Formats: sequence, C-alpha cells, structure tokens
Amino acid sequence: MAAAHIPNLLTSSIPRLPGRSRGRGGGGLSNSGEEEEDPEVADARKDKIVQGTDVDANVSRMSAVEVGYLHDPYARLFATPGGQRRFPIINRGTFVRTRAIDKLVEDFLYAQGLTRKQVICLGAGTDTRYFRLMSRGTPPNVLYHELDFPVNTALKIATIQAAPSLRIHINEPSVLYTDTELHAPNYHIHAVDLRTLDRAYGRPIGPGKLGHIDPALPTLMISECCLTYLVPDTADAVIKHFVGLLSPLTPAALVLYEPINPFDSFGKVMVNNLAARGIVMQTIERYHSLDEQKERLWGYGFVDGGGAQDVDFLFREWIDDDEKKRVGRLEMLDEVEELNLLAKHYCVAWGFREGNGVRRSEDNVDQTGETKVEEKTVNEDEEEKSIWDRWRSLPGTIIAPPVRDNFKMLLTGNDRD
Repeated sequence: MAAAHIPNLLTSSIPRLPGRSRGRGGGGLSNSGEEEEDPEVADARKDKIVQGTDVDANVSRMSAVEVGYLHDPYARLFATPGGQRRFPIINRGTFVRTRAIDKLVEDFLYAQGLTRKQVICLGAGTDTRYFRLMSRGTPPNVLYHELDFPVNTALKIATIQAAPSLRIHINEPSVLYTDTELHAPNYHIHAVDLRTLDRAYGRPIGPGKLGHIDPALPTLMISECCLTYLVPDTADAVIKHFVGLLSPLTPAALVLYEPINPFDSFGKVMVNNLAARGIVMQTIERYHSLDEQKERLWGYGFVDGGGAQDVDFLFREWIDDDEKKRVGRLEMLDEVEELNLLAKHYCVAWGFREGNGVRRSEDNVDQTGETKVEEKTVNEDEEEKSIWDRWRSLPGTIIAPPVRDNFKMLLTGNDRD
C-alpha cells in the first residue's frame, strides 16, 4: 500500500467532542503576518489535547468490549457519550495491547504467592485495570497508584463516587476524597503534572507531595502512551524520579506501551496524522526502535532482564491458539496489510531489576568507575527464586548481563550528550 493511501487508522470513527481540544490565539503578529498565539495559551491548548487523548483510549476500549474482544464490566461506566465503534484493526490492536500488559501485571502481582506489591500507573486516565484486578476471585495484595492531570482525575473520581460497583473495591469507609484526589488503603489517585517531577522545570515535587508510595515494596511502573507526550529528557527524569523513591534493594520494573518506527512510509503518515490533531509523540525519535527501547530500560537501571516486542510479535507469541480463533470470529478483517503495518509500529517494552538479589546503585560505583555487585543469598527451597521468574519465561525476554556499559554511563552522568 502506498504511503499516501494509508488512512488515519488511529483516529477513525471518533466524533469531535466539544470542549476537549479548543484553544484561542492571542498576542502580536508573526513575521508572516499571522497572529501569534500567547505562549501560556498555547501551552494550555497543547495540554488539553494531551488530556483529551484519554477520550480516544476510552472509546477504543469500549469498542473492543462491545465487539467481544475484551471482558471489562467497568468500561461502560467511564464510556464517552457518542463514541463510535472502531475499525477491526484498531479493535485487534486494543485487544493485544490490553492482554499483553495484563499478563505482565498479573505475572508480577501473583508471583511468590500473594506477597504485597506496588503498582504505579502513569497517566492512568479512565483505565479500569485496578477494578478488574480487584474483582477477581482471588484479588492481588496490591498498593495501587494512579497519576494524571487534575482535570482527568476529577472526572474519574466523580465516576467512582457515582458507581457502587466501583466503590465496593476501595474499602470506602476509609477513603479520603478531594475534588481531584482519592486515597484509600490500597488505592490512590494522585493529581499531578508529571513534568513537575523534572528539576529542569524548576518545580520539583518535594518530599511527601506524592504520599503513600512505599519505598520497600516490589514495584511495577506502567506507562501506556503517557511518557511519549513528554520531551525525552523529561520522560527520562520521571522514571528516574520514581526509581529514586525506592530503596536500591527493592525489586522494580517498568512496562511501556509506545509507538515506534517513525521513519518509514507508514510511520511518517502515522506521525503526520496525529500531528494534524495537535498530538506530538515527543519520544518517538529518540526511542524509535525495539533496540532503542531495550537500551532505554537498561539505562534506567532495569538491567536484570526484559524485552521489547511489537504488537505483531505479541499476538503471534503471547496469545494462545484458542484465543486467536475466538477473536478471529468476532468480525470481518479485510485490512490485513494495514493491520500488519500498524502492529509493527507499536510495541510493549518491559524491564526489571532484582533489587533483593543484586544491589546496583551509585553507592556501588568505586573510584575507577567500575560497578561493584553485592550478592545476596536466595533460599533455594522457594518455588519461585525471583519475583521475575514468570517474566523470564515470556517469549522475547532477554536476560541481561549483570553490568552494561550504558548503565555505567548512567551512573557517571554521561548517559546523554
């Protein structure tokens, strides 16, 4: 298919919603004679567009549920009025993305029995994963955090307060509500602009601002098309901030879902289609390939294992044959070529550090710049010697060597020019 004929697959069938993406110009005239937009107004307009991407995700999730790809009894509670069914290839992509990330999250939460663990979900929006997890026959023992813009958290909290089927999962007698935050024993919604975690903006979050995060619990961070909207250095600073909140001995991991391959014909059209809506994926050029995503994870310190695979691989290798047959019967799929192209342009990346098995931190770098490795003994009688044993068995996982050159550069401050 010629690039010029690639449709805007990511946004098809979405009605334009009033009030979601409007901005007004103001100020003087540019050299070309066009009116310049006031910088503050421009920033607010761009933020509103990013905040509105949750509407797109919400519509896609609801479409996949209605067709039968996913079972999510809570999706309708957050559904956007007037949302229309997506193309089959978008439904298929939503299915694979959701199932892949669900698998990583569940393998983490249920590893080593029901030991308590922590999840930090960046840019969570109307995501329903916490409620789906807590409705299982055996819910996980989890401290679950969601972070997003205050305008998005306010909408989610209002929905939770109005829905008994949601409130039942948050131990309501102990809940502290504000207009934009929710704090319960196992579930926290934080209203925060992630850019304020970056000291380059001059507005670092002080100690205690993001309360309730436990530095000792095994922790999984999740970013589903969230960090991609930040400039790369800021996206990196966000992850380093949360890694820095944890003890160096705490097992930790990161799962990313992001676009890749912006430089081929399809990728250029994909980027241009989104740019026409004011959506700029700012990390896509730095982390443009599967290899770059893997190096990124190692650079953050997740050096004990992980991988990065596109949606095409995940469908082939992570979805069992019976499930493939089931979804294949749900709707006619004529756009096979387009599906293959789209599936090669989005990926899931995952990486982990043992924490309690091997300590790696700035304190472990000697005067020569070499990283010292401090081993801890592990009980050989344990069924799962590591919290990450299930991740290690996933197709596409690479068991990384103990020390990598780029990790040493990170520790010495020379990770980026």
